[in-house]
Amino acid sequence: MAKVLYITANPKSVNESVGLRVGQAFIKSYQESHPNDEIKELHLYQEEFPTVDHDIINGWDRMRREGITFSELSETEQKKINALNEFTDMLIAADKYVFVSPMWNWGTPPPLKAFIDSFVVVGKTFHYEEDGPVGHLKNKKAIHIQISGGIYSEGPFAKMDHSHLYLKQVLNIIGISDVDVLYVEGHEFDRERADEIIHTGISEAKKRAKTF
Repeated sequence: MAKVLYITANPKSVNESVGLRVGQAFIKSYQESHPNDEIKELHLYQEEFPTVDHDIINGWDRMRREGITFSELSETEQKKINALNEFTDMLIAADKYVFVSPMWNWGTPPPLKAFIDSFVVVGKTFHYEEDGPVGHLKNKKAIHIQISGGIYSEGPFAKMDHSHLYLKQVLNIIGISDVDVLYVEGHEFDRERADEIIHTGISEAKKRAKTF
């Protein structure tokens, strides 16, 4: 039995969001084709998500540089690091990851960036060696369902994609090299084909879910 972490980063409802509709189609198809797997949903806009701030960085630095134990940190530092660790451990415990997010201003929504910061942690999900970072999360896989009104998967604007390419890079760093992507894009740019683009995205999501 595999553990799947389904992560969304969109403040809209499913009815209002193209991406969440595609994501729901994927996860429903996955459930039907993998009935014994465990699926945990993490909707980042519905979480009181801790961000890496001065207390967290200071606590990490003190443990790493001064060699002090966690119990020697301040109460505030301990509380914030524990809250962040819950999300780190949640990601580590999963075997498969489904990320569903729109491209905003050519990048990721703020809660997704904050979530990334929670799991790209030296000593927990990767470490450094002479040749560079070495990931700890081997033999896992991910898919990113990325939604954008324009077309960024190819063509002249591909270099402006700082969303999927960034997510793929950080997943590779922590050891997840099997990273697929489903682009659902261009529905705002080509309004006449919008329904067709969305329908194709939903169909493709259902298809990929069966073999994920």
